[in-house]
Amino acid sequence: MALLGPNGAGKTTCISVLLGLRKATAGEARLFGLEPTDRRARSRCGVMLQESGVPDTLTVRELVELFGSYYPHPMPTERAIGLAGLEPQSKQQAGKLSGGQRQRLYFALAVAGDPEVIFFDEPTVGMDVESRRLFLQSIRDFSKQGKTILLTTHYLEEADQLAERIIVIDRGLLVADASPREIKSRVVAKQVSFTASTPLTEADFAQLAVSNLTIDDHRVRLFSNAPEALLRELFRRGVDISDLQVVGADLEEAFISLTHRAEEKVTQ
Repeated sequence: MALLGPNGAGKTTCISVLLGLRKATAGEARLFGLEPTDRRARSRCGVMLQESGVPDTLTVRELVELFGSYYPHPMPTERAIGLAGLEPQSKQQAGKLSGGQRQRLYFALAVAGDPEVIFFDEPTVGMDVESRRLFLQSIRDFSKQGKTILLTTHYLEEADQLAERIIVIDRGLLVADASPREIKSRVVAKQVSFTASTPLTEADFAQLAVSNLTIDDHRVRLFSNAPEALLRELFRRGVDISDLQVVGADLEEAFISLTHRAEEKVTQ
């Protein structure tokens, strides 16, 4: 499950409440039917927060063994290290790991207790492309074991790739709770892009029902609720088009639409 929202929406606060790190000012939070501060609940979850730190002089293996010892039924050390893709660095000190390797170490520590639920709060911030790819694969492998994962991220393509369920919050309020496909389907407009044989200007679309129009040399990108009618009109005008693409909205566009509507309701 991905928890999405703009900056200040309450994502990190929500996770902090679920972990018992902060107390709710109203309502209640339950983890496995228990108070989040209950040790019986805490022993069944793992967490990887935005900011973490470990002793730099301990090796990867030593740290995973240490963190696993905090749990009643830890995951075998080799398995946790394998899930994080850190086998070659298992004897290396934490202080000598690269930024991406360090993030994967934090993942190994989060799964060391073989948790039933794991919380990830912006886990890929600062990762390079390769480290991020390997990390996302680690999350997929862990989820295949039947574990529950709650993920917050600003990289919406990550949520689209990983999540079966997406919750969007804005200003602490629930805006949407559905699958990625359902959320994307809420944006009626289709994304239309094409290359025109002759340069077009915004004036050429002044009488047409389009939005988010961008023109870069001969390449045009826009949104339309009626792409067929739009294209018919352009063809009628004699516009020569190539490399045409008409697709539904992606998760980023749906997210912007949902949070924009929420902002309008608050303003009203």
